[in-house]
Amino acid sequence: MARKVSDSDSVRRQNRGLVLGALRVEGPLSRTALASGTGLSHASITAITQDLVEQGIILDLEPGERADARGRGRPATLVGFNRQAGSAALFEIDVNRARLSLVDYGGILVDRLETQLTPKSFAETPPTHFLAERLQQLQQRNPEHAKIIQRVAISVQGILNRDGQILKWSPVAHIANTPFAAELAEQFALPVSLHKRGRLLAEGARWLDPALADASVATVFVGSTVAMGMTFRGQILGRSDEGATEFGHMNHQPNGALCRCGMRGCVEAYASDYGVLRTAYSVPETATPAPAVPAQEYEGLIARAEAGERAATHAFNLAGRAVGFGLSRMMAVFDPSHILIVGPGARAFGLMQSEIYAALAGSLVCRVNGLPQLIAYRDEREPVFRGLLMKTLNEIDQTDFATRA
Repeated sequence: MARKVSDSDSVRRQNRGLVLGALRVEGPLSRTALASGTGLSHASITAITQDLVEQGIILDLEPGERADARGRGRPATLVGFNRQAGSAALFEIDVNRARLSLVDYGGILVDRLETQLTPKSFAETPPTHFLAERLQQLQQRNPEHAKIIQRVAISVQGILNRDGQILKWSPVAHIANTPFAAELAEQFALPVSLHKRGRLLAEGARWLDPALADASVATVFVGSTVAMGMTFRGQILGRSDEGATEFGHMNHQPNGALCRCGMRGCVEAYASDYGVLRTAYSVPETATPAPAVPAQEYEGLIARAEAGERAATHAFNLAGRAVGFGLSRMMAVFDPSHILIVGPGARAFGLMQSEIYAALAGSLVCRVNGLPQLIAYRDEREPVFRGLLMKTLNEIDQTDFATRA
């Protein structure tokens, strides 16, 4: 008997997860559309949605479109997420800034705090205190949502340990090897998860462009660092499943320019904003990289290169060459149909693309299969935020609400 009860509970959780997953992907749907999309019977959908409505997780919305294009039949009643069922706090931390967003269960932004970071920020204020202070501020500003926060998720630049609980290395100064996630979880009595920025880039790209949902895509961030996220036929790849980890720290030039990570010759040492800055000003390659490059400084270099200044043009040529050869090596083991260039470097894509294409054209895979489609996506914040948002809401769907008794 116990086995039958256990199996029944497992099926129930799975079916509730299917319904919540369909609504997360498609948005509000009729019960008929849910049955069609999930493969569950109409009777099962009716019972599951009734349960979810009674628990306040979803609700009946205004009538949608009529039953067919000719306008016959009764209007379909749609079900969608109850935005008041829960909320999530999302931190995005990179070299130059920290951003905290509060979103409701429907994925709508409620409030946001943004703080500029310097190389001394986490030396002056320990990471746990810094994050806790901003989370408390957000809670005080939004008391109703503060009571229903389900999870805290943190996007970070750097290398996580294999179980994803500790940041082992980061270009963000004074944040690595500190147990800020565990301390934050204990202080607020909430689940706190760490997510690598490169993987979120890939996750976000799938959500922003439905045409890429089932494609093999390499999403490359070029800016304060160089990072990559990868999807293989719609599945996110990362360290835990032997996928991309540190594209920016792939060796481009043995014993070459000094990288911020301390190694020499990395792709990032040439293609990041500090690499371009160093080349443009003819600073020796062995010089310590700038800890941070103001956005206006990088934009100024782009303007100078577009105006034809040789030093700036040369710097972006070297950056494009480093990215291009990195991609050509990557394509020896992974052949994506699309390559997305995101971040501040996407605004300089026109200055780098000839070198990127030249490097790719020299690879056997591209010679045989042709070049992948390269797309410059200028707003780097949106893919990371969207990836973090959807990953966190999916965890709430499947871990918190699909299993609710």
